[in-house]
Amino acid sequence: MTAHTVEDILRASAAWVWFPRDSEHLDEHLQLVRYPSRFGGGVRGSQVRSPLDAASVLDHAIDRTRAWGESVLTFWTNPSDSPDLEAELRRRGAEHIDTVAVLAREIDELDVDVPANATAEIVRTLEQVREVDAINVPVWAQAALDEDGLRVELDDVLTALNAGTGVRVLGRLDGRAVSTGGCTIVGGFTRLWGAATLAESRGGGAYRAVLAERLRASAERGATTALVKGRVATSAPILKRVGFRHHGDERAYRLTLSST
Repeated sequence: MTAHTVEDILRASAAWVWFPRDSEHLDEHLQLVRYPSRFGGGVRGSQVRSPLDAASVLDHAIDRTRAWGESVLTFWTNPSDSPDLEAELRRRGAEHIDTVAVLAREIDELDVDVPANATAEIVRTLEQVREVDAINVPVWAQAALDEDGLRVELDDVLTALNAGTGVRVLGRLDGRAVSTGGCTIVGGFTRLWGAATLAESRGGGAYRAVLAERLRASAERGATTALVKGRVATSAPILKRVGFRHHGDERAYRLTLSST
């Protein structure tokens, strides 16, 4: 397969959006996703493609958010947005809450050093899903899955695994489950997402073990380039050290809507 260009990488980054199970979404002027209450609710916006001006696009997003009965709209910027909403969000008092670095590199150019006491495994069982959830709940401040939810999650994990389109990985330090992350394979890219490590175990190498296993499994399934959006204060420095190249930033703005 021909190597991906910078333009390919930026297009792949712009096209990346997550639709959680039980979410609602609308793609009109921009992509809007209503998150289920388990993930804190609210609406996430991205991928602006509209002939309207920035104010009109944002009005549309706000109207849809209210129609869904939600009061918080979070928007992620991208250099490909047309029009760019960032200045309009700031003008309306939106709070800048997060920044991620868009990072990519050919998988065979990455070198991840994993300490001997850090291991990682592909999730295939209900007990592993339970361990993943025990990590995600405190890290992402989300509600725990009940038994039915765990089984549904396992079904989703195994469906992607068997189709060769995605993998969920569980990382351990000295045998204890402390880290997790997933990946989705699209068009020769592996999108690395959902990395989470328990606070007391950070810096021990579990994240690197999870990263290395996701890269290995992705290459085995035909991916040639890894793409990740790393938080500038946490994972981005680690990713750059193993060889990822920086291709710009995306910023999140939160707009809390009045009741009127």
